Amino acid sequence: MMIVRISDDSLALALGADGLASAFAAAGCVVERVSSWGMHWLEPLVEVDGIGYGPATVDDVPAILDGTSALSIGPITEHPFIKPQQRLTFARAGKTRPLSLEDYAATGGWAGLRRAQAMSGEAVIAEVTQSGLRGRGGAGFPAGIKWNTVAKAPASRKYVVCNADEGDSGTFADRMLMEGDPFQLIEGLAICAHAVGAQAAYIYTRSEYPHAIAKLRAAIELAQGIIAPLHMEVREGAGAYVCGEETSLLNSIEGKRGVVRAKPPLPALEGLFGCPTVVNNVLTIAAIPHILFEGGAAEYAALGVDRSLGTKPIQLAGNIKHGGLYETAFGISLHDLVYTIGGGTASGRPVKAVQVGGPLGAYIPPAQFDLPFDYEAYARADALIGHGGVVVLDDGADMGRLARFAMEFCAVESCGKCTPCRIGSTRGVELLDRIRAGAKVLDPVGALPQMHNAPKLARTADQDIALLEELCETMKFGSLCALGGFTPYPVLSALRHWPEDFQ
Repeated sequence: MMIVRISDDSLALALGADGLASAFAAAGCVVERVSSWGMHWLEPLVEVDGIGYGPATVDDVPAILDGTSALSIGPITEHPFIKPQQRLTFARAGKTRPLSLEDYAATGGWAGLRRAQAMSGEAVIAEVTQSGLRGRGGAGFPAGIKWNTVAKAPASRKYVVCNADEGDSGTFADRMLMEGDPFQLIEGLAICAHAVGAQAAYIYTRSEYPHAIAKLRAAIELAQGIIAPLHMEVREGAGAYVCGEETSLLNSIEGKRGVVRAKPPLPALEGLFGCPTVVNNVLTIAAIPHILFEGGAAEYAALGVDRSLGTKPIQLAGNIKHGGLYETAFGISLHDLVYTIGGGTASGRPVKAVQVGGPLGAYIPPAQFDLPFDYEAYARADALIGHGGVVVLDDGADMGRLARFAMEFCAVESCGKCTPCRIGSTRGVELLDRIRAGAKVLDPVGALPQMHNAPKLARTADQDIALLEELCETMKFGSLCALGGFTPYPVLSALRHWPEDFQ
């Protein structure tokens, strides 16, 4: 009997994968629902004997079954999008059933946990440190240092928290992993808890991920006998972008309003419920089981460049022909990502800009596409890698409008805790409106009667731009968290590289 494999990833479901699976089942096939390969432009992707067909519809079923379909892409593992990848975190993508303990164990699952449990916590942390693993959520802080701080902190109770509040534009790797390989995340959390001496682990994700939440809760129940006595549960957020910041996230788990906490104290010393807490992103935690394989730390550290070691799951999105997930070692160039791998724009028009790192990431022009995917290289270019989202824009994009959106986004999502973010973002929207209107509108604040010392004459565009740059500097260095601190990146990069879009 023919075995047909179709993804049950959210994207595949949105494109009709369930109906396609039903059609194959009605035709007498055995249908296995697996994780996604990450070739999103081909979803729903059908696999028969290793051969891929996509994007498929119900009408394509007969031709796929008799081998005459024109949708064939050949062996999936040999596809030019898949073959060059260095998949460690997503090694099981497209190959295993997400909630099958049998599939997970047969592909090396739980081996890292068993090895970790036979080691001391200090030895586990030493291997994580040796691997060079840094936080994959954006900040790039070394995981080993954070774990070691929590492990050495004196406390009767400690926690591990997985930040799965994936809110950046153009990012979907966390969702893919939670839906497609939930046991890997659970195993990574269990290893971390053992290493630092934590008694409980929480996965904090957003309500917009119902399939991921359901998969995680089912997987935790299935794995309870393996990870016991560790307590693990999923906490569901209400969708506030600022709760992606670790201290806001901790407040939300505690049932408080999601606002940023002042630091110090650091969460590693006083985190969840006032106890020492490791807070790491999904992709950071999911890399741990591989690192804890015998020799895995050395293998991981051998990949990448400079201080950016290991692999990075990169998400290609926006106006791009071949959108999807591409995992490779640090150091790949934007040119290769956009053109060689992504195939250029879906519209066929020239690329104007690429935003890397979510809505707070800088806009990078084609002249800088030789920039290597590396934390330090991006920092030197006043840009961010962030969560690894790459959003492509063609020459029809209005960069002035996008800069305004960044300020407006910050104003809407600000928790209000600090003045530079709360007020600065609103003033930034007003300034950008004045600049784009040709400075023909009086400053509404300066025109108020109580503003006795404010000039009552309209500022020139150059004066407004200088004021905008000064405001961005205040937000960058005065905000309590990255929401206000990073908003200047897209604004200033757009202003620097496309000044004509602000006229």
